[in-house]
Amino acid sequence: MSQDAPFWETTPLTQMTTEQWESLCDGCGKCCLEKFEEEDTGAIIYSRVACTLLDIDTCRCRDYPNRARQVLDCITLTTAELDPPKWLPTTCAYRRLTEGRPLPRWHPLITGNPESVVKAGESVRGRVIGPESGEDPLMNLIDWIK
Repeated sequence: MSQDAPFWETTPLTQMTTEQWESLCDGCGKCCLEKFEEEDTGAIIYSRVACTLLDIDTCRCRDYPNRARQVLDCITLTTAELDPPKWLPTTCAYRRLTEGRPLPRWHPLITGNPESVVKAGESVRGRVIGPESGEDPLMNLIDWIK
């Protein structure tokens, strides 16, 4: 690899700085939706109901530093949580790198534009509802996240 290669192509996830690790998140918001594991197949099925802390307009956590204390089933992503990464969407940079795949062309680290996720149709912005809606996640399953 070239010395000019980006860090995500040359640095293993386990050796990334906190800044590098955090920059891998594309801000799509997919991992912050209520999801279920299909008992027979192990497949992850997403709902359109967002976590209570997800700002559905910006697709960012309202209290990122304290999220795990406020939402008991919030997973603080570490390399251990990526073994295996099947609960993350197939577009997720953490999952893709763990699986030896490149970042998608629309990823902000490649485009330099955080809105490229929205423009590529990969964001949950405008497609999900907050838990305050009172909607049952099981009645709001979606199939547009894989």
